[in-house]
Amino acid sequence: MTTSPSDNTPSYQHILLLAWPVVVANIATPFLGLVDTAVIGHTRPAAALGAIAIGALVLNFMQWAFGFLRMSTTGFVAQAAGADNTLGARAAIFRAIATGIVFGIAIIALQVPLAAFTFPIMGAGKEVDTLARSYFGIRVWAAPATLATFAISGALIGLGRTRQLLALQLVLNGLNIALDLLFAGVLDGGVQGIAFGTLIAEWVAAIFGLFLVMKVLRSQHRDEAPFIPWVELRHAAALRLTFLTQGNIMIRTLAMLAGFGWLTRQGALLGETTLAANHVLLALISFCAFFLDGFALSAENLVGAAKGSRDLPRFDRAVRRTNMLAAATALGLALILFSFGNHFIAMLTDLTTVRLIAANFLPLAVVYVALSFGAFQLDGIFIGTTHAAEMRNASLASVILFILASAWLTPLYGNTALWLTFIGYVVVRAITLALYYPRIRRGIG
Repeated sequence: MTTSPSDNTPSYQHILLLAWPVVVANIATPFLGLVDTAVIGHTRPAAALGAIAIGALVLNFMQWAFGFLRMSTTGFVAQAAGADNTLGARAAIFRAIATGIVFGIAIIALQVPLAAFTFPIMGAGKEVDTLARSYFGIRVWAAPATLATFAISGALIGLGRTRQLLALQLVLNGLNIALDLLFAGVLDGGVQGIAFGTLIAEWVAAIFGLFLVMKVLRSQHRDEAPFIPWVELRHAAALRLTFLTQGNIMIRTLAMLAGFGWLTRQGALLGETTLAANHVLLALISFCAFFLDGFALSAENLVGAAKGSRDLPRFDRAVRRTNMLAAATALGLALILFSFGNHFIAMLTDLTTVRLIAANFLPLAVVYVALSFGAFQLDGIFIGTTHAAEMRNASLASVILFILASAWLTPLYGNTALWLTFIGYVVVRAITLALYYPRIRRGIG
Protein backbone atom coordinates (compact mmCIF):
# COMPACT_ATOMS: atom_id res chain seq x y z
CA MET A 1 0.00 0.00 0.00
CA THR A 2 1.30 3.46 -0.90
CA THR A 3 1.83 5.77 2.04
CA SER A 4 0.43 9.26 1.66
CA PRO A 5 2.46 12.22 2.88
CA SER A 6 -0.05 12.87 5.67
CA ASP A 7 0.62 9.40 7.07
CA ASN A 8 4.14 10.49 7.99
CA THR A 9 3.26 13.98 9.17
CA PRO A 10 5.09 15.48 10.93
CA SER A 11 8.24 14.28 9.18
CA TYR A 12 11.70 15.02 10.50
CA GLN A 13 12.12 17.48 7.64
CA HIS A 14 8.92 19.28 8.62
CA ILE A 15 10.00 19.43 12.27
CA LEU A 16 13.39 20.85 11.33
CA LEU A 17 11.78 23.42 9.03
CA LEU A 18 9.64 24.51 11.96
CA ALA A 19 12.47 24.32 14.47
CA TRP A 20 15.39 26.03 12.78
CA PRO A 21 13.90 29.57 12.85
CA VAL A 22 12.91 28.99 16.48
CA VAL A 23 16.41 27.76 17.33
CA VAL A 24 18.06 30.75 15.64
CA ALA A 25 15.57 33.12 17.28
CA ASN A 26 16.15 31.56 20.70
CA ILE A 27 19.92 31.66 20.34
CA ALA A 28 19.65 35.44 20.02
CA THR A 29 18.15 35.71 23.52
CA PRO A 30 20.97 34.02 25.49
CA PHE A 31 23.47 35.69 23.17
CA LEU A 32 22.12 38.98 24.46
CA GLY A 33 22.74 37.73 27.99
CA LEU A 34 26.26 36.71 27.05
CA VAL A 35 26.96 40.15 25.55
CA ASP A 36 25.59 41.92 28.63
CA THR A 37 27.68 39.69 30.89
CA ALA A 38 30.81 40.20 28.78
CA VAL A 39 30.44 43.99 28.59
CA ILE A 40 29.94 44.34 32.35
CA GLY A 41 32.42 41.55 33.15
CA HIS A 42 35.18 43.41 31.31
CA THR A 43 34.33 46.96 32.40
CA ARG A 44 32.95 46.68 35.92
CA PRO A 45 33.73 44.78 39.17
CA ALA A 46 31.98 41.60 40.30
CA ALA A 47 29.31 43.65 42.10
CA ALA A 48 28.01 44.93 38.75
CA LEU A 49 27.72 41.39 37.40
CA GLY A 50 25.81 40.41 40.50
CA ALA A 51 23.59 43.49 40.16
CA ILE A 52 22.54 42.55 36.63
CA ALA A 53 21.92 38.98 37.77
CA ILE A 54 19.65 40.11 40.61
CA GLY A 55 18.02 43.07 38.84
CA ALA A 56 17.18 41.01 35.77
CA LEU A 57 15.98 38.14 37.95
CA VAL A 58 13.58 40.35 39.93
CA LEU A 59 12.14 41.93 36.79
CA ASN A 60 12.00 38.64 34.90
CA PHE A 61 10.28 37.06 37.88
CA MET A 62 7.53 39.67 37.65
CA GLN A 63 7.25 39.54 33.86
CA TRP A 64 7.68 35.81 33.35
CA ALA A 65 4.96 35.25 35.91
CA PHE A 66 2.88 36.26 32.89
CA GLY A 67 4.63 33.76 30.64
CA PHE A 68 1.20 32.15 30.35
CA LEU A 69 0.53 34.83 27.72
CA ARG A 70 3.00 33.10 25.42
CA MET A 71 2.31 29.50 26.38
CA SER A 72 -1.47 29.46 26.61
CA THR A 73 -1.73 31.48 23.39
CA THR A 74 0.37 28.91 21.56
CA GLY A 75 -1.78 26.03 22.75
CA PHE A 76 -5.14 27.65 22.02
CA VAL A 77 -4.04 28.99 18.63
CA ALA A 78 -2.44 25.70 17.52
CA GLN A 79 -5.57 23.78 18.44
CA ALA A 80 -7.77 26.30 16.62
CA ALA A 81 -5.52 26.08 13.56
CA GLY A 82 -5.67 22.27 13.67
CA ALA A 83 -9.47 22.49 13.69
CA ASP A 84 -9.40 25.14 10.90
CA ASN A 85 -11.08 27.66 13.24
CA THR A 86 -9.63 31.02 12.14
CA LEU A 87 -12.15 32.96 14.23
CA GLY A 88 -11.13 31.12 17.39
CA ALA A 89 -7.47 31.76 16.63
CA ARG A 90 -8.02 35.52 16.24
CA ALA A 91 -10.06 35.71 19.43
CA ALA A 92 -7.35 33.90 21.42
CA ILE A 93 -4.62 36.16 20.03
CA PHE A 94 -6.34 39.50 20.62
CA ARG A 95 -7.48 38.38 24.08
CA ALA A 96 -3.88 37.57 25.02
CA ILE A 97 -2.40 40.83 23.66
CA ALA A 98 -4.95 42.94 25.53
CA THR A 99 -4.29 41.00 28.74
CA GLY A 100 -0.54 41.56 28.37
CA ILE A 101 -0.88 45.31 27.96
CA VAL A 102 -3.14 45.62 31.00
CA PHE A 103 -0.84 43.59 33.24
CA GLY A 104 2.22 45.48 31.96
CA ILE A 105 0.66 48.79 32.99
CA ALA A 106 -0.11 47.27 36.39
CA ILE A 107 3.55 46.32 36.88
CA ILE A 108 4.62 49.90 36.17
CA ALA A 109 2.02 51.28 38.57
CA LEU A 110 3.12 48.91 41.35
CA GLN A 111 6.88 49.08 40.75
CA VAL A 112 7.72 50.74 44.10
CA PRO A 113 6.01 48.22 46.40
CA LEU A 114 7.11 45.35 44.16
CA ALA A 115 10.75 46.42 44.43
CA ALA A 116 10.42 47.00 48.17
CA PHE A 117 9.12 43.46 48.61
CA THR A 118 11.41 41.53 46.24
CA PHE A 119 14.89 43.02 46.57
CA PRO A 120 15.36 42.38 50.31
CA ILE A 121 14.56 38.71 49.69
CA MET A 122 17.63 38.36 47.47
CA GLY A 123 20.02 39.00 50.37
CA ALA A 124 22.57 40.93 48.28
CA GLY A 125 25.14 43.35 49.68
CA LYS A 126 24.53 47.10 49.69
CA GLU A 127 26.49 47.90 46.52
CA VAL A 128 24.89 45.08 44.52
CA ASP A 129 21.42 45.97 45.81
CA THR A 130 21.77 49.66 44.89
CA LEU A 131 22.90 48.90 41.33
CA ALA A 132 20.24 46.23 40.89
CA ARG A 133 17.46 48.64 41.94
CA SER A 134 18.72 51.22 39.45
CA TYR A 135 18.66 48.62 36.67
CA PHE A 136 15.12 47.57 37.63
CA GLY A 137 13.83 51.15 37.82
CA ILE A 138 14.72 51.74 34.17
CA ARG A 139 13.75 48.42 32.59
CA VAL A 140 10.35 48.19 34.31
CA TRP A 141 8.93 50.80 31.89
CA ALA A 142 9.09 48.23 29.09
CA ALA A 143 6.64 45.87 30.87
CA PRO A 144 3.58 46.45 28.60
CA ALA A 145 5.72 45.94 25.51
CA THR A 146 7.36 42.84 26.94
CA LEU A 147 4.08 41.16 27.89
CA ALA A 148 2.45 42.04 24.55
CA THR A 149 5.44 40.48 22.80
CA PHE A 150 4.92 37.29 24.83
CA ALA A 151 1.39 37.00 23.42
CA ILE A 152 2.52 37.84 19.90
CA SER A 153 5.29 35.23 20.05
CA GLY A 154 2.80 32.61 21.25
CA ALA A 155 0.49 33.47 18.37
CA LEU A 156 3.22 33.09 15.76
CA ILE A 157 4.31 29.72 17.18
CA GLY A 158 0.73 28.46 17.33
CA LEU A 159 0.18 29.49 13.73
CA GLY A 160 3.38 27.75 12.66
CA ARG A 161 4.87 31.07 11.50
CA THR A 162 8.30 30.48 12.96
CA ARG A 163 10.10 32.56 10.34
CA GLN A 164 8.13 35.60 11.42
CA LEU A 165 9.04 34.73 15.00
CA LEU A 166 12.69 34.70 13.92
CA ALA A 167 12.30 38.16 12.39
CA LEU A 168 10.74 39.45 15.61
CA GLN A 169 13.50 38.03 17.80
CA LEU A 170 16.25 39.33 15.51
CA VAL A 171 14.80 42.83 15.73
CA LEU A 172 14.40 42.58 19.52
CA ASN A 173 17.78 41.09 20.36
CA GLY A 174 19.79 42.60 17.52
CA LEU A 175 18.71 46.11 18.46
CA ASN A 176 19.17 45.31 22.15
CA ILE A 177 22.73 44.10 21.64
CA ALA A 178 23.62 47.13 19.52
CA LEU A 179 22.20 49.56 22.07
CA ASP A 180 23.85 47.76 25.01
CA LEU A 181 27.24 47.91 23.31
CA LEU A 182 26.66 51.59 22.59
CA PHE A 183 25.30 52.66 25.98
CA ALA A 184 27.31 50.36 28.28
CA GLY A 185 30.44 49.86 26.17
CA VAL A 186 31.14 52.93 24.03
CA LEU A 187 29.44 55.45 26.31
CA ASP A 188 30.49 53.59 29.48
CA GLY A 189 26.97 53.69 30.95
CA GLY A 190 27.47 50.50 32.96
CA VAL A 191 24.44 48.80 34.48
CA GLN A 192 22.16 51.76 33.63
CA GLY A 193 23.30 51.66 30.00
CA ILE A 194 22.34 47.99 29.73
CA ALA A 195 18.89 48.81 31.14
CA PHE A 196 18.22 51.71 28.74
CA GLY A 197 19.24 49.60 25.74
CA THR A 198 16.77 46.89 26.72
CA LEU A 199 13.97 49.40 27.37
CA ILE A 200 14.16 50.87 23.87
CA ALA A 201 14.52 47.51 22.14
CA GLU A 202 11.46 46.04 23.90
CA TRP A 203 9.13 48.80 22.68
CA VAL A 204 10.40 48.71 19.11
CA ALA A 205 10.01 44.91 19.01
CA ALA A 206 6.43 45.01 20.35
CA ILE A 207 5.33 47.41 17.62
CA PHE A 208 7.07 45.33 14.94
CA GLY A 209 5.58 42.10 16.30
CA LEU A 210 2.06 43.51 16.28
CA PHE A 211 2.53 44.44 12.62
CA LEU A 212 3.67 40.87 11.81
CA VAL A 213 0.80 39.09 13.52
CA MET A 214 -1.83 41.46 12.10
CA LYS A 215 -0.50 40.79 8.60
CA VAL A 216 -0.77 37.00 9.08
CA LEU A 217 -4.26 37.19 10.55
CA ARG A 218 -5.54 39.43 7.77
CA SER A 219 -4.29 36.95 5.18
CA GLN A 220 -6.31 34.21 6.91
CA HIS A 221 -9.48 36.22 7.53
CA ARG A 222 -12.04 34.35 5.43
CA ASP A 223 -14.95 34.00 7.89
CA GLU A 224 -17.85 36.42 8.15
CA ALA A 225 -17.02 37.69 11.64
CA PRO A 226 -15.29 41.08 12.11
CA PHE A 227 -11.49 41.02 11.96
CA ILE A 228 -11.40 41.87 15.67
CA PRO A 229 -14.22 39.63 16.95
CA TRP A 230 -15.42 41.67 19.93
CA VAL A 231 -18.27 39.28 20.71
CA GLU A 232 -15.94 36.27 20.80
CA LEU A 233 -13.47 38.14 22.97
CA ARG A 234 -16.16 38.43 25.63
CA HIS A 235 -17.47 34.86 25.27
CA ALA A 236 -17.98 33.63 28.86
CA ALA A 237 -17.01 29.98 28.39
CA ALA A 238 -13.89 30.87 26.40
CA LEU A 239 -12.89 33.45 29.01
CA ARG A 240 -13.29 30.93 31.84
CA LEU A 241 -11.18 28.33 30.04
CA THR A 242 -8.55 30.93 29.12
CA PHE A 243 -8.22 32.35 32.63
CA LEU A 244 -8.18 28.89 34.23
CA THR A 245 -5.40 27.75 31.90
CA GLN A 246 -3.48 30.99 32.31
CA GLY A 247 -3.80 30.85 36.09
CA ASN A 248 -2.36 27.35 36.26
CA ILE A 249 0.48 28.24 33.91
CA MET A 250 1.16 31.35 35.98
CA ILE A 251 1.55 29.25 39.13
CA ARG A 252 3.78 26.84 37.22
CA THR A 253 5.95 29.70 35.95
CA LEU A 254 6.18 31.33 39.40
CA ALA A 255 7.32 28.01 40.83
CA MET A 256 10.01 27.66 38.18
CA LEU A 257 11.16 31.24 38.69
CA ALA A 258 11.25 30.60 42.41
CA GLY A 259 13.67 27.77 41.70
CA PHE A 260 16.02 30.02 39.74
CA GLY A 261 15.55 32.79 42.28
CA TRP A 262 16.47 30.41 45.08
CA LEU A 263 19.59 29.33 43.16
CA THR A 264 20.65 32.97 42.80
CA ARG A 265 19.86 33.78 46.43
CA GLN A 266 21.84 30.81 47.73
CA GLY A 267 24.73 31.82 45.51
CA ALA A 268 24.59 35.37 46.92
CA LEU A 269 24.78 33.99 50.47
CA LEU A 270 27.97 32.17 49.45
CA GLY A 271 29.56 35.50 48.46
CA GLU A 272 29.71 37.98 45.58
CA THR A 273 32.34 35.97 43.70
CA THR A 274 30.32 32.75 43.84
CA LEU A 275 27.20 34.69 42.80
CA ALA A 276 29.06 36.09 39.77
CA ALA A 277 30.49 32.65 38.85
CA ASN A 278 27.06 31.03 39.02
CA HIS A 279 25.69 33.84 36.87
CA VAL A 280 28.33 33.08 34.22
CA LEU A 281 27.43 29.38 34.25
CA LEU A 282 23.71 30.19 34.06
CA ALA A 283 24.42 32.35 31.02
CA LEU A 284 26.00 29.31 29.32
CA ILE A 285 23.10 27.09 30.39
CA SER A 286 20.64 29.64 29.03
CA PHE A 287 22.35 29.45 25.67
CA CYS A 288 21.90 25.68 25.60
CA ALA A 289 18.39 25.81 27.08
CA PHE A 290 17.06 28.23 24.52
CA PHE A 291 18.59 26.07 21.81
CA LEU A 292 16.73 23.02 23.14
CA ASP A 293 13.58 25.06 23.53
CA GLY A 294 13.37 25.26 19.74
CA PHE A 295 12.30 21.62 19.59
CA ALA A 296 9.94 22.04 22.53
CA LEU A 297 8.25 24.98 20.80
CA SER A 298 7.93 22.93 17.62
CA ALA A 299 6.30 20.20 19.70
CA GLU A 300 3.82 22.77 21.06
CA ASN A 301 2.65 23.64 17.57
CA LEU A 302 2.54 20.05 16.29
CA VAL A 303 0.80 18.40 19.25
CA GLY A 304 -1.63 21.31 19.54
CA ALA A 305 -2.61 20.91 15.88
CA ALA A 306 -2.93 17.14 16.40
CA LYS A 307 -5.25 17.70 19.35
CA GLY A 308 -7.32 20.19 17.37
CA SER A 309 -7.76 17.67 14.55
CA ARG A 310 -8.18 14.69 16.95
CA ASP A 311 -5.32 12.84 15.22
CA LEU A 312 -3.64 10.48 17.71
CA PRO A 313 -1.12 8.92 15.25
CA ARG A 314 0.02 12.40 14.26
CA PHE A 315 0.37 13.29 17.95
CA ASP A 316 2.49 10.20 18.61
CA ARG A 317 4.80 10.91 15.68
CA ALA A 318 5.22 14.54 16.76
CA VAL A 319 6.15 13.49 20.30
CA ARG A 320 8.53 10.72 19.25
CA ARG A 321 10.37 12.65 16.55
CA THR A 322 10.75 15.94 18.40
CA ASN A 323 12.00 14.01 21.45
CA MET A 324 14.64 12.18 19.44
CA LEU A 325 15.93 15.40 17.89
CA ALA A 326 15.96 17.15 21.29
CA ALA A 327 17.85 14.31 23.00
CA ALA A 328 20.54 14.26 20.30
CA THR A 329 20.89 18.03 20.52
CA ALA A 330 21.18 17.99 24.33
CA LEU A 331 24.00 15.47 24.22
CA GLY A 332 25.80 17.45 21.54
CA LEU A 333 25.52 20.69 23.50
CA ALA A 334 26.74 19.00 26.68
CA LEU A 335 29.79 17.67 24.82
CA ILE A 336 30.59 21.11 23.40
CA LEU A 337 30.22 22.73 26.81
CA PHE A 338 32.44 20.08 28.43
CA SER A 339 35.15 20.52 25.77
CA PHE A 340 35.17 24.29 25.41
CA GLY A 341 33.44 25.58 28.54
CA ASN A 342 36.58 27.13 30.03
CA HIS A 343 37.11 29.15 26.86
CA PHE A 344 33.52 30.38 27.02
CA ILE A 345 33.99 31.39 30.66
CA ALA A 346 37.10 33.37 29.75
CA MET A 347 35.11 35.16 27.05
CA LEU A 348 32.53 36.29 29.60
CA THR A 349 34.78 37.66 32.34
CA ASP A 350 38.41 38.51 32.98
CA LEU A 351 38.00 38.31 36.76
CA THR A 352 40.38 35.54 37.81
CA THR A 353 38.54 34.40 40.93
CA VAL A 354 35.21 34.28 39.09
CA ARG A 355 36.81 32.24 36.30
CA LEU A 356 38.28 29.72 38.74
CA ILE A 357 35.03 29.11 40.58
CA ALA A 358 33.03 28.87 37.36
CA ALA A 359 35.51 26.38 35.88
CA ASN A 360 35.34 24.27 39.03
CA PHE A 361 31.57 23.85 38.73
CA LEU A 362 31.44 23.61 34.93
CA PRO A 363 31.05 19.76 34.94
CA LEU A 364 27.84 20.08 36.96
CA ALA A 365 26.49 22.61 34.48
CA VAL A 366 27.28 20.09 31.71
CA VAL A 367 25.26 17.40 33.49
CA TYR A 368 22.35 19.80 33.86
CA VAL A 369 22.32 20.52 30.11
CA ALA A 370 22.45 16.80 29.20
CA LEU A 371 19.49 15.93 31.44
CA SER A 372 17.29 18.99 30.96
CA PHE A 373 15.78 18.12 27.57
CA GLY A 374 13.17 15.77 29.11
CA ALA A 375 11.52 18.56 31.09
CA PHE A 376 11.67 20.88 28.07
CA GLN A 377 9.97 18.40 25.75
CA LEU A 378 7.27 17.43 28.20
CA ASP A 379 6.56 21.10 28.83
CA GLY A 380 6.09 21.56 25.09
CA ILE A 381 3.62 18.65 24.92
CA PHE A 382 1.59 19.88 27.88
CA ILE A 383 1.56 23.48 26.62
CA GLY A 384 0.41 22.46 23.14
CA THR A 385 -2.43 20.40 24.60
CA THR A 386 -3.20 23.11 27.22
CA HIS A 387 -2.96 20.70 30.16
CA ALA A 388 -1.86 23.40 32.56
CA ALA A 389 -2.92 21.89 35.89
CA GLU A 390 -0.49 19.00 35.47
CA MET A 391 2.33 21.42 34.66
CA ARG A 392 1.46 23.39 37.79
CA ASN A 393 1.63 20.30 39.98
CA ALA A 394 4.96 19.13 38.53
CA SER A 395 6.59 22.53 39.00
CA LEU A 396 5.38 22.92 42.57
CA ALA A 397 6.56 19.46 43.58
CA SER A 398 10.01 19.85 42.02
CA VAL A 399 10.71 23.35 43.33
CA ILE A 400 9.64 22.46 46.89
CA LEU A 401 12.00 19.48 46.89
CA PHE A 402 14.81 21.64 45.45
CA ILE A 403 14.42 24.38 48.06
CA LEU A 404 14.24 21.93 50.95
CA ALA A 405 17.21 19.86 49.75
CA SER A 406 19.44 22.83 48.95
CA ALA A 407 18.55 24.65 52.19
CA TRP A 408 19.70 21.59 54.10
CA LEU A 409 22.77 20.63 52.06
CA THR A 410 24.23 23.95 50.84
CA PRO A 411 25.33 25.17 54.31
CA LEU A 412 27.13 21.84 54.70
CA TYR A 413 28.66 21.33 51.25
CA GLY A 414 28.54 24.78 49.64
CA ASN A 415 28.10 25.44 45.94
CA THR A 416 28.55 21.74 45.06
CA ALA A 417 25.37 20.85 46.93
CA LEU A 418 23.58 23.81 45.38
CA TRP A 419 24.33 22.62 41.84
CA LEU A 420 23.58 18.95 42.59
CA THR A 421 20.17 19.82 43.99
CA PHE A 422 19.57 22.11 40.99
CA ILE A 423 20.20 19.14 38.68
CA GLY A 424 17.81 17.08 40.77
CA TYR A 425 15.23 19.82 40.38
CA VAL A 426 15.02 19.52 36.57
CA VAL A 427 15.04 15.71 36.71
CA VAL A 428 12.20 15.56 39.25
CA ARG A 429 10.14 17.96 37.12
CA ALA A 430 10.52 15.70 34.09
CA ILE A 431 9.63 12.55 36.04
CA THR A 432 6.52 14.16 37.51
CA LEU A 433 5.31 15.31 34.09
CA ALA A 434 6.01 11.87 32.63
CA LEU A 435 3.63 10.31 35.16
CA TYR A 436 0.79 12.41 33.74
CA TYR A 437 1.66 11.76 30.08
CA PRO A 438 -0.37 8.54 29.48
CA ARG A 439 -3.55 10.29 30.56
CA ILE A 440 -2.82 13.25 28.28
CA ARG A 441 -2.26 10.92 25.35
CA ARG A 442 -5.51 9.03 25.92
CA GLY A 443 -7.44 12.30 25.66
CA ILE A 444 -6.22 13.17 22.15
CA GLY A 445 -8.39 10.80 20.12
